[in-house]
Amino acid sequence: MTLIKKSITVTDRQERWIRSQIENGEYGSDSEYFRDLIRRDQEQNARFRALKQAVQDGLQSGVGDKTANEIWAETERQYRARHD
Repeated sequence: MTLIKKSITVTDRQERWIRSQIENGEYGSDSEYFRDLIRRDQEQNARFRALKQAVQDGLQSGVGDKTANEIWAETERQYRARHD
């Protein structure tokens, strides 16, 4: 992986926060902190895009013939199957 050097500007308050995270042992350096923020942002955006696509798929699928109780029961079964 190629690393590219970036330069950023932060406020005094942000600098104190970053330093506190490093001093507390959460991160080894400023760069590690920023890379972690970027990874988390990428993950959050991926989850958002997946949710947005699921909503779009649902809208495009039209009106179903299941009752709200049937949909709820199916959702609970699927949830339990993934989390048991």
